[in-house]
Amino acid sequence: MSALFESNLRGLPLLGRGKVRDLYAVGPDHLLVVTTDRLSAFDVVLPQPIPGKGEVLTRVSNFWFARTAALIPNQLSGIPVSQVVTDPDELAQLGERGLVVRRLAPLPVEAIVRGYLIGSGWKDYQGSGTVCGIALPARLRQADPLPRPIFTPSTKAAAGTHDENVDFAHIIGLLGAELAAQVRDASLRIYEESAAFALRRGIIIADTKFEFGLDQDGRLHLIDEVLTPDSSRFWPADQYLPGSSPPSFDKQFVRDYLETLDWDKTAPGPELPPDIIARTAAKYREAEERLTGA
Repeated sequence: MSALFESNLRGLPLLGRGKVRDLYAVGPDHLLVVTTDRLSAFDVVLPQPIPGKGEVLTRVSNFWFARTAALIPNQLSGIPVSQVVTDPDELAQLGERGLVVRRLAPLPVEAIVRGYLIGSGWKDYQGSGTVCGIALPARLRQADPLPRPIFTPSTKAAAGTHDENVDFAHIIGLLGAELAAQVRDASLRIYEESAAFALRRGIIIADTKFEFGLDQDGRLHLIDEVLTPDSSRFWPADQYLPGSSPPSFDKQFVRDYLETLDWDKTAPGPELPPDIIARTAAKYREAEERLTGA
């Protein structure tokens, strides 16, 4: 399977490269988002791509955009990539990694929803009995389901820095009370409905991150990626056992490998062995197959 570490499109202005996505301008009202096969871990882009990863993320996001369209508008424009990238070689380079989206004003918030006690939430809970300041019942175990999903937002950090967990009052200060409530309520509704669907397909969505933007009329839209193995923690339901960290379909698999190395989590990242790359690619593909039936 081919891999794309970095896109190069001559016919469109490059606006920037993120950890995973390359952004191009498509006139004043649209963007071309290219989800590459780059993999970041601990906020460091690793030197090798994961073949096919960007195509999986794009297809999975499109799947969820379609399923959640009745809940909230989203960034999709309906414009095919072939309409804005006409060079056959460049189209072949992109494969299914490209998406033409509407230009929206992104909100400076990572909208995180947690349904299970894991990751940094588990560490918080062990020390304080709370997650991001939200009190939880005593004697919960690692990976236990929470009594109900919780909204634990963070600020969007500048490049090279880490996101910062904040309370809801901070989000009100950033967005205003009405918009903050819209973001919280939309995040919880999308998560709850989507997690129930995924569970029927054999996947537990332990937690996830959403991003939102506003159109010119101030209407809230779902943007970026949605419920992918990069933005979410996916567990196989048939292997779930609370009390320990369950096996994962997401890049936690790579993080766990990196934790075994003598690496200080700063750039440059270490080279991954071929076996880790192949197994990671297989996990992404299996997550898509379970969710979408593709």
